[in-house]
Amino acid sequence: MPSFVANKTAQVSLNEDASEEDLRMATRKAVEQGGKITQEYTLIKAFAVEFPDDVVNTLASLPCVNSVERDAKVTI
Repeated sequence: MPSFVANKTAQVSLNEDASEEDLRMATRKAVEQGGKITQEYTLIKAFAVEFPDDVVNTLASLPCVNSVERDAKVTI
């Protein structure tokens, strides 16, 4: 049976119609809440962030954010 080991990194993706300013605001909000941006993607409006647990709800509540998905290591 696979097991999942969650860490404190997540992928944050924005809505397709989000502007560059929305992306800057979302990354700024993540940093203001104690997050550390670990990757910024150029082909899609998204970024990876390490953060405290309570920041997930803050980011997910932004109107421009489509999803916040935690990274997890999967082993079989």
